[in-house]
Amino acid sequence: MKTDLFDFDLPREFIAQRPVTPRDAARLLHVASSLTDHTMLDLPALLRDGDLMVFNDTRVIPARLKGKRGEAGVEVTLHKQEPPSEEGLARWFAFAKPAKKLKPEDRIVFSEDLNAEVLGKNEGEVLLQFNLSPEELYPVLEHKGSLPLPPYIQRESGSDDQDRKDYQTRFARHTGAVAAPTASLHYTDRLMAQLAQHNIRNTTLTLHVGAGTFLPVKVDDIKDHRMHSENGIIGSEAASLINETRKNGGRIIAVGTTSLRLLESAAGEDGTIKPYNDATDIFISPGYRFKCVDALLTNFHLPRSTLFMLVSAFSGLERMKAAYSHAMTNNYRFYSYGDCSLLEREDRL
Repeated sequence: MKTDLFDFDLPREFIAQRPVTPRDAARLLHVASSLTDHTMLDLPALLRDGDLMVFNDTRVIPARLKGKRGEAGVEVTLHKQEPPSEEGLARWFAFAKPAKKLKPEDRIVFSEDLNAEVLGKNEGEVLLQFNLSPEELYPVLEHKGSLPLPPYIQRESGSDDQDRKDYQTRFARHTGAVAAPTASLHYTDRLMAQLAQHNIRNTTLTLHVGAGTFLPVKVDDIKDHRMHSENGIIGSEAASLINETRKNGGRIIAVGTTSLRLLESAAGEDGTIKPYNDATDIFISPGYRFKCVDALLTNFHLPRSTLFMLVSAFSGLERMKAAYSHAMTNNYRFYSYGDCSLLEREDRL
């Protein structure tokens, strides 16, 4: 399929720069056989008794670092953690600016107690080995790093203290993401209590979202796009609850495209989920046959993105184009800090 099929005009003013307050005041577009406008507080009434919501509990780290290679300034954004070295040192793939002048064995100094050696490079990506173990690196990043906000969120000086609160979900437990699973940003104590009252349960998985999620699709045909890889975990307890829900006739509601991608990566042909601890580079586009997920909660995505391709696979390209046109006509807010949609599967409508 041609990438142009997933293009549409999105004026910059639709891209949210801050989230609404409170978080459950975000708007919600229900995309089914028709389009209906709601808020997140309407969600319990839109789901069914016995449904299971699956959240991503990854925690975002301040993954952007500024340092020097000699006298030259370098900025890196960590995006995928690798297994530690034989010596136990942290290793990360990172996007670097400027990348062209970096070469293997170069050392980037970020502070007196933090530096990294360049082990290898590929175009704008480098493999870094830090002078600290993974356990030592995380607390240093909290002090030395900054949140790598998506490029469409405009800040003169980068992310600020408010972003450190806003760009973290209430489910964040396991450190390792460099981008938030933003469909989970809309939930409050009030909304979670109302969901529980409707007998809508929830569980979590972990997909450490990488900065590759923001990379544009540059190829003319989507079959030529190389999807980034991310590390994910589904525990045995979550797998059992998902399988039990399906057996009892409940639906699996993925909260976010990250949850959906990991569930579909772990699902057998019959939709059964087994515990999972591995990388995934699954690229979902129209024609994909969904095995596990019955409905999807997700924010509004950018044109020509792998995420818009995914939602088009889930609910149909023409339906999603109509939904996005409706959203812009009705002033919905797009992307990470924006509003939400509840998508029903096209083959179930």
